[in-house]
Amino acid sequence: MKYQKILVALDNSPLGKKVFEEALSIAKYNNAALMLLNCLPIETPSTAPYTSLYEGEFNDFSYLMREQLESQASETEKWLRNYGKIAIKQGISTEWDWKIGEPGRWVRDIAKDWPADLIVIGRRGLTGVSEIFLGSVSNYIVHHAPCSVLVVQETKVN
Repeated sequence: MKYQKILVALDNSPLGKKVFEEALSIAKYNNAALMLLNCLPIETPSTAPYTSLYEGEFNDFSYLMREQLESQASETEKWLRNYGKIAIKQGISTEWDWKIGEPGRWVRDIAKDWPADLIVIGRRGLTGVSEIFLGSVSNYIVHHAPCSVLVVQETKVN
């Protein structure tokens, strides 16, 4: 099968770099386009306890959330742009984007709308209770993707 559009779900980690390199290799082989994607989670800043929401400090909480998100978005744009430049220098048509929220659903929706014929994603190898409580984006994608999925497994050194 020849791939034409490859969606690459990335984060800024050593595994994310490995996922990018694998996707870039496949894109070069197939002369395919890349869409690099990162999803920013919505997290509560540790400096804004839940109780403060009920004590009239919602504006402070909102400000901290916005500040955290802007910082993450700026950093994300920087490393996504760098990955994009690497791919473009190698002759690969490349786009990049970031979204806020649930990564599994964003990857699924963008793969459908773009439309991708391959998703490349990493897997950290959580199992058992850890996977149940922390979830597994790669597991969700494998079961809900509208196209083929390549899961790049993180290798652990003992």
